[in-house]
Amino acid sequence: MEKIEEQFSNLNIVKRSLRTKEPTYLLGIDTSKTVQAEKGSLAAVLCSNGSIRIYDKEKLNILREFSGYPGILNGVKFANSHDSVYSSCTDGTVKCWDARLASEKPVQLFKGYPSNIFISFDINCDDHVICAGTEKVDDDALLVFWDARINSQDLSTAKDPLGAYSETHSDDITQVCFHPSNPNMVVSGSTDGLVNVFDISVDNEEDALVTTCNSVSSVSHIGWSGKDYKQIYCMTHDEGFCWWDLNHLDTDEPVTCLNIQNVREGINMKEGTLDYLIGGLYHEKMDRLFVVGGTNTGVIHLLSCSASGLVYVCSLQGGHAATVRSFCWNVQDDSLLTGGEDEQLLLWKPGAVEKTLTKKKSMKIASSVYQRVRVHGNDSCKRRKKQ
Repeated sequence: MEKIEEQFSNLNIVKRSLRTKEPTYLLGIDTSKTVQAEKGSLAAVLCSNGSIRIYDKEKLNILREFSGYPGILNGVKFANSHDSVYSSCTDGTVKCWDARLASEKPVQLFKGYPSNIFISFDINCDDHVICAGTEKVDDDALLVFWDARINSQDLSTAKDPLGAYSETHSDDITQVCFHPSNPNMVVSGSTDGLVNVFDISVDNEEDALVTTCNSVSSVSHIGWSGKDYKQIYCMTHDEGFCWWDLNHLDTDEPVTCLNIQNVREGINMKEGTLDYLIGGLYHEKMDRLFVVGGTNTGVIHLLSCSASGLVYVCSLQGGHAATVRSFCWNVQDDSLLTGGEDEQLLLWKPGAVEKTLTKKKSMKIASSVYQRVRVHGNDSCKRRKKQ
C-alpha cells in the first residue's frame, strides 16, 4: 500500500493540452498498445461533442479528429496489436479508423441490425471479436458480435454481425468489457442493474451465460480484477460499488466480496469529500484493485479495495478545475492521463515539473450525457444453472 501511495502522490503534471475552438468534456481515454518509438505513442480521447481526438501522448497536441456525424460516438478503444481505434455509434455501426492516417473515413465499418443504437462496445484481447451493446428499442436490448479480423478484400464494405444475444438484459446495455487475456470471456452491464458474464465459445446465449450478478442500480462502469482476472467489479450511476469473485461460483464461499450502495456515504476521506467515482484499475504487480474518484472541483482520489471496504489512499490536486470524467493509468511507467469537464487533458508523471502553470476555469456548458438511475431487486449474484 505504501508503494502505490508513494507512486500516486509523487505524480506531477508534466503537460496540459491547449484549449480548442469548441469547448467539450473529455469522457474517455485510451492509449495505443504498440511500441513505435520513432513515431511516438498515441492517445485517443472521446469528447462530449461526439467526436474522437487523437493526441500525441507526450506533447498532448491534437493530431487528427474523427467524427461519427450524424451519429454520436460512444466509447473509445485501441486495438491490442495495431494502431486502429474503435468506437460505437448511435447510427447503428461500430467504426474503426487508422489512428496514424489523416483520413476521416473509417477503414472498417461494422454494421448492426435495423434500429440498433450502439452505446457501448469492446474488442477482445486478440482483436478477433467486437461486441457492442444497444439502447433498448421496443423490448430488445442486444449484445451484437462481429468478426473484427482485417481482410483486405472487405475493407470497402460494411461487415454484418456474426449474431447477437437478446435474452439476458431488459434495458440499455451501458457497458461491455472483454477479459484481458481470455478472448472468449466478456462481461456486460445495463441500466437494468444486471452484470452478466458470458463465455462466447459456447454456441448459444443460454449456455454461454456463466453467471448473472445484480448491482441493484444502473451500471456506469465494469472491469476485471484479481489473479488471472477471475473477479469482476462494477460502479453505478448513483456512485455504488460492487465486487464479485468468480472463483467462488462452484464453492460454498460467497461470490459477493463487496457491495456498497453509496460510496460517498461509507468512506472516511482524510482530505475533503468524494463526490463521484470515475473508474477502476487492477494493479497486477501489487495484486490489488484500486478505485479512482474525485470532487466537483477537480481533485482526484485514489481508493484501495479490500473485502472490508474501500480505503482512502491519497489525492492529486492542482490539476483540473471541474469534474474529472476519465483517466488512463500506465502501470509500466507510472504515468497518468486525465480528462475532465474543464476541457483539459493532463499528463502526470512521477516527479515531473509542469512548464506552464495555467489552471483553466470550469466550463459552463451543459453535459451531453444523460445518466438514468434506477433501483432494482437485491439478489446480488446468481450462478447460471444448466438444465
